[in-house]
Amino acid sequence: MSRRPLVVATYNIHGCVGTDGCFDPVRVRAVLTGLDADVLALQEVETYHHGDDLLGACRARAGLQVISGPTLLREQGQYGNALITRLPVLDYALIDLSVGQREARSAIRAVLAHGDRRLAVIATHLGLRPAERRLQVRRLLAVMQAAREPVDATVLLGDFNEWFLWGRPLRWLQRHFAGGGTAPPTFPSRCPLFRLDRIWASAPARLTRLHAPRTALARRASDHLPLACELRWS
Repeated sequence: MSRRPLVVATYNIHGCVGTDGCFDPVRVRAVLTGLDADVLALQEVETYHHGDDLLGACRARAGLQVISGPTLLREQGQYGNALITRLPVLDYALIDLSVGQREARSAIRAVLAHGDRRLAVIATHLGLRPAERRLQVRRLLAVMQAAREPVDATVLLGDFNEWFLWGRPLRWLQRHFAGGGTAPPTFPSRCPLFRLDRIWASAPARLTRLHAPRTALARRASDHLPLACELRWS
């Protein structure tokens, strides 16, 4: 069994457009390199048909597996979520979280191998309206409760767009995971005030060293700071 803690992170990269208004995937890649994450969820990812983009660069790196979760199809490519990992991917599926005529939303659910453990990871980006987020969290909870294949723990992470600390979606998730989900503010990156990005884990997994790197590069590369932590097995 592997005892090394996993580095788990989530990052809304804002299409690689920084707080200076410049499109610069090179500096986003530099932030990702600094995170050195074993499991990384990305939101607002632009991919292009010619493959010359952030995910294309990640796919070209040895030892990385990339799962794309597009929510919008555009003439030049796709837009949505992604999950990047160094761990073996045993299975994955996309979960539709779209609500009515609102912007399409989804989640990626992957089962990863960590030593002799099986870790379910769900990466998502929820909607902007409270009623939308309530429906989406109910769907995620139903997916987690209905999962048939055995896993040792589940990690849920991403941009939850939840401004209200005591809103029902956060309370439901806190109850399901028996706590956790606390996080430093990550938005806006220049002067973070809001805890929009979060990570939860179910026992026997536990999260430690939860932090949002506030380097000068991270404050420029996107309108969100990344959120990272270590995952250990109790």
